[in-house]
Amino acid sequence: MAHQFKYIIVGGGLAGASAVEGIRSRDDSGPIALFAREAHLPYDRPPLSKGLWSGKTTLENLQVFPESFYTSRNVHLFLGTEVTEVDARKNQIVDAEGHRYAFDRLLLATGGTPRRLSFGEGVLRYFRTVDDYLLLRQEAGPGTSCVLIGGGFIGGELAAALTSAGVHVSMLFPDAFLLQKILPKDLALFVTEYYRSKGVVIHDGDVPKDAVRSGGAIRVTTRNGQTLTCDLALAAIGLNLHMEVAKKAGLTVDNGIVVNALLQTSRPNIYAAGDIAYFPSPSLGHSIRIEHWNNAQSQGRHAGENMAGAGKPFEYLPYFYSDLFDLGFEALGDLDPRLTTFADWREENREGVVYYLDSGLVKGILLWNVWGKVDEARNLIDAGRHFRAPDQLRGTL
Repeated sequence: MAHQFKYIIVGGGLAGASAVEGIRSRDDSGPIALFAREAHLPYDRPPLSKGLWSGKTTLENLQVFPESFYTSRNVHLFLGTEVTEVDARKNQIVDAEGHRYAFDRLLLATGGTPRRLSFGEGVLRYFRTVDDYLLLRQEAGPGTSCVLIGGGFIGGELAAALTSAGVHVSMLFPDAFLLQKILPKDLALFVTEYYRSKGVVIHDGDVPKDAVRSGGAIRVTTRNGQTLTCDLALAAIGLNLHMEVAKKAGLTVDNGIVVNALLQTSRPNIYAAGDIAYFPSPSLGHSIRIEHWNNAQSQGRHAGENMAGAGKPFEYLPYFYSDLFDLGFEALGDLDPRLTTFADWREENREGVVYYLDSGLVKGILLWNVWGKVDEARNLIDAGRHFRAPDQLRGTL
């Protein structure tokens, strides 16, 4: 016989924890079950590659909510429990041990795990969880060397964090520049050279072929014939989404689990939020998927409210942010350098606003070392105002 809950949340990250808050804002008592693959209470991930290394935060402050938050709100925690099946016909989930749990409303907020290379098993490290952080922090002492594979968000943040901790970092990635997929070419070039000035060795336009342990060291060989020797090899090459249970349940998937404006999947009593949700953005005029903190927080809470009957469309455009040594940014919308870009610099490449336009409409905004402007930037994108010439945006933010 299945255990019965009014609400079940599958996913122990920020989206899942925020959904509890959303449900309880409308329903004080309906029993909630939260299932997490990790054995930890839900915690914030951004500090793992940012604030924990700089001392701006501590492990004790990672938790989204303390345990008392859940116990006082009639939330049953199933930590370290993997959900392997959603039986959409019976409105039940099944865990790895075959136990069944019935629901009225279900939220899938399963996130993902780091994308892995086809070689280097047991040699290459991957980074996403607090346990990954603890292991890396233990091994990455001052004077150690690290080959970091990947030139995107997490690769850039980890390279900065490790370098600041005294680790000798070499970066290996296939693009010509760091963050090339989101930054205009001139800014991406500046960031790449800035990293070099901080002591990071950049191997651009190359990819790893193999990674083996040899004589107490790790040797990474590359497509271009290089051999990089290091103490640690770390791959940060993206996320594999946990969508297996959604696919098996017959839910519609695309670039994530497809949801409508209410964050409902193709089964109206099953919702999705966070990294895995492919949701319509009225601001941008197309569906998007966002793997960042603000999306998980805002969307998780919103899904929880709708599970409890709010019936409100999710129209918010989440922002995202990053710290890269003493460079930092907040951004919204489509950051695609193939769009028309206009940079309004206060100090070239150090402080300013970059606008991304499509047919005269602002579709993305990068606030580069500019703070406190996220709401204004969101309002500008939401307004859908047409600009005949990009330089009409000068001084707007």
